Amino acid sequence: MTSILSNFDPILKTYACILLGMLALAGLALAGFTFVLRRDVRSVWVTWRAWLIMIPLVLVAIALGPVWAVAFFTLVALVGFKEFARATGLYRDWSITAAVYLGIIAVGITCLVPDPNNGARGWYGLFMALPVFVIAFIVLVPVVRDKTHGQLQAMALAVLGFIYVGWMFLHVALIASHPSLIGYLLYLLFAVEVNDIAAFTFGRLLGKNGRHPFRIAISPKKTWEGALGALAVSMILPWIMRFSFPEFGTTQLILTGLIVGVGGQLGDLGMSVIKRDIGVKDMGGAIPGHGGVLDRIDSLVYTAPLFLHMVDYYYKHW
Repeated sequence: MTSILSNFDPILKTYACILLGMLALAGLALAGFTFVLRRDVRSVWVTWRAWLIMIPLVLVAIALGPVWAVAFFTLVALVGFKEFARATGLYRDWSITAAVYLGIIAVGITCLVPDPNNGARGWYGLFMALPVFVIAFIVLVPVVRDKTHGQLQAMALAVLGFIYVGWMFLHVALIASHPSLIGYLLYLLFAVEVNDIAAFTFGRLLGKNGRHPFRIAISPKKTWEGALGALAVSMILPWIMRFSFPEFGTTQLILTGLIVGVGGQLGDLGMSVIKRDIGVKDMGGAIPGHGGVLDRIDSLVYTAPLFLHMVDYYYKHW
């Protein structure tokens, strides 16, 4: 298996240095707050330690090559759907839940199957058509069981879980299946987290006491100051990280900023709608200081499909 690290050493090394450097600086800052300023930042330490595990894990998965990267992101999608199913009560219907698991696995496999049109890894046409077959399979489950009571809600939750948590998120895996697109993949993963941090930072600095709430019923702590600050950072970031996609022109850089700056926040708010409606703060507790896997990847649910289709429109990688 050819390693992405060997083929794209400069890009991967650059991102590894940036991310690990940021972790080191954050650790030093937290140490200063803890031991010099005597501030209680224990909760932030928990979050930082989680990043200390997550960042190397993602980098290693990508460095090992497309097969490992796709398998990693498929596993993330499966864990994310499990959180969704447990939180919404769908998990009680194991047959329909199993149908969604099989659908998500099928999406992951599709990212590795050679495209019959060009022989490249990742069957784009089947990937795009797969929701039709998976939804038909989900609807078939109650028919096979000859059951009607409660099935509409279960099928609706299953379809939402598959499309939103599985198929939309796994556009990341389709990008990861192309070794030549490592710059796109790393940028997307990096940029959505920077967008989240920028929204939080600007919201704290400029939107104190929630002076201008963004969507108060969905996410009371989010403000217009945070949203616009995050958008501004996301619009600037593609120019700073242009080495990730040297072929991009001005139009593509602007669209990339908009996709991350707007799409990332929509993904976060979309997940907040679900959490508010079912009355939970986090979708899970798998990642200390972050909540569940879904709480960490919600921004990618929107940005990954939008980014992939923008790239494909201009450069026809699929």
